[in-house]
Amino acid sequence: MPSSKKAGATVLAAALIALGSPLAATATGGHTAARPSYTERTLRHDLAAVRKAGGGDVNVLARVDGPNGPPLMARIGTRTADSADPVPWNAHFRVASTTKTFVATVVLQLVAEKRLSLDDTVERWLPSVVSGNGNDGSRITVRDLLRQTSGLYDYVDDPEIQDALINHFDENRYDATPTADLVAVAMKHRPVFVPQPGGPTRWAYSNTNYLLAGMIAEKAGGASWRDLVEHRVIAKLGLRNTTIPGLDPFLPDPHVNAYLTTADGKRLDVTDHSLQHTADSGVVSTSADLNTFFRALVGGRLLPAEEWREMRRTVERTDDPEDVAEMPEGTYGLGLREIPLSCGGYYYTHEGDGAGTNTRPAVTADGRRAVTVSITTTTAPPDLTALNHATGVLIDHALCARPAEGAPES
Repeated sequence: MPSSKKAGATVLAAALIALGSPLAATATGGHTAARPSYTERTLRHDLAAVRKAGGGDVNVLARVDGPNGPPLMARIGTRTADSADPVPWNAHFRVASTTKTFVATVVLQLVAEKRLSLDDTVERWLPSVVSGNGNDGSRITVRDLLRQTSGLYDYVDDPEIQDALINHFDENRYDATPTADLVAVAMKHRPVFVPQPGGPTRWAYSNTNYLLAGMIAEKAGGASWRDLVEHRVIAKLGLRNTTIPGLDPFLPDPHVNAYLTTADGKRLDVTDHSLQHTADSGVVSTSADLNTFFRALVGGRLLPAEEWREMRRTVERTDDPEDVAEMPEGTYGLGLREIPLSCGGYYYTHEGDGAGTNTRPAVTADGRRAVTVSITTTTAPPDLTALNHATGVLIDHALCARPAEGAPES
């Protein structure tokens, strides 16, 4: 019963603006006009705007990596509610749905090795798993799963799961529900739509897609999705602070504790839990490792050219007004969002929202610069529309401005 893009805004929700504007840049004769440098001071200013958008009491950490020099880093907040210790520079956090980019990368590696095809149907790999109540696995391809065009019901929206997350978090924090059982929950519901061959491409975000993608990767790759990601991505890139803990509820040290407020007004520490143990949300990482991962992905270290092109073949978001409201710009590829930059071109990202945490990584299209923002709550979940705007401004500034890397402030 892991958290999701939506669950971060709904966990304990019953109890429970950004400053500035995107950096203006103009092009003359095909060249970008002179831009101000991005310094530690401007990063701290942007981070303060993120904190304000998050409700004013969230803990925030940001790291910007460029082609030269040390990273730019800034932080606001404390390690725990009862401590004056600052947010650790190398804090571990649950990346939630940013996991989807890791899983999509592994699936595309298997495609490159001819172990499966993006045009394979779910039915071919998982007979009778997607069926009943109008669900039809023979009409859904692996590509549909990765780019969120299957129309399958998002299991996290199931009323019983919502009740467990919102009203009974503490009793369910060590949840160990198997992936297949969570898929079965989704099959109790009719799909949002069923893909129509030759018809228009429709889009609706569903965590169920990545449960199924992980199951297919396991069959095609001959190992668990965790082992595949660990071997093919984490070990390959030397991401020493990235793990997939599975049912282990404890974060590695150092980390920041996350809190939410219950219906009776009490503060609940939601740091330790096993809710995010499946292929839609199960990775734990750091800002440094996420920047390394996304730069390696864009730089061609993880996928051959054809599969990288496939990953970037995006579609418009059509049937999910909540997603569009929270993140109004951009299109969606295979486990990857493409969002325009004010200085021209795009950046690539996949947000992650879980119980008490929000992750916003981003990388330029050439892979030269990357930024990750990690937000940890101390009371209520933030308004995602406001948070996405503020983090979007920070990302745009960091990726568009002339970099001026420097060591973090002590």
